[in-house]
Amino acid sequence: MKILKIRGRNLASLEGEFSIDFTQEPLYSSGIFAITGSTGAGKSTILDAICLALYDKTPRLSSVGTKVEISDIEDDKIGNYDVRSLLRRNTADGYAEVEFMSITSERIQARWSVRRSHNKLSGRLQSVVYSAINLDTDTEIQGTKTEVLAEVSRLVGLSFEQFTRAVLLAQGEFATFLKASKNEKAELLEKLTGTDIYSQISKDIYEKNKKAREELGLIEERLKTIELLGDEEKEGLETRKIDLEKELKLEEERIKEIDKKL
Repeated sequence: MKILKIRGRNLASLEGEFSIDFTQEPLYSSGIFAITGSTGAGKSTILDAICLALYDKTPRLSSVGTKVEISDIEDDKIGNYDVRSLLRRNTADGYAEVEFMSITSERIQARWSVRRSHNKLSGRLQSVVYSAINLDTDTEIQGTKTEVLAEVSRLVGLSFEQFTRAVLLAQGEFATFLKASKNEKAELLEKLTGTDIYSQISKDIYEKNKKAREELGLIEERLKTIELLGDEEKEGLETRKIDLEKELKLEEERIKEIDKKL
């Protein structure tokens, strides 16, 4: 997965439209760069925009310790953990949009947006609208919000937890990664390095081996029910076979004689 463009409007510290294009210079040829600025300049908001567009979640809201309700419009309240709270104050609408190259080498555009009713500053906050488009085929990914989010996560190749531990490390998350279990680390590192295919091959081989052993067991059980003939029985059957062949020959001769008479 590779992020190509980040766009947004009216999110937290960033007022109005903003855009970051990694397909253009100077970012296109930059091997490494830094996001700098004073407190409140919008550094974390850029990271929020990425997570909102891809997962409808952000690390700083997901890790809120004390959950409280904050006054919004009139008697309405909104939780400090609600992603809609990232809509900048005194604005009627906002969005976060990320264009990325998926693990299937397709260009995908994921978009998260929220607005107030009638696009008025005094309007109530509406539900989040989420959508995703395959830019290569110019088709929208269909399904409910949950289904589209799941498909985008699949195309990214990482869950929200894996993404924030490896690609976008929020404050304190590196320690969480270090303290993760062996299996969790292995799963994450496999996905990042693309070696998870070997785990899948190993599972497939195990399943095929297990199935083959079961089939072999059934064959062995069937073999146990087959009784082998002794030498005397074999000789008796051989003798009987010879006698029957002689009788068959005699009958064939009789048929020939009858045919001649007919």
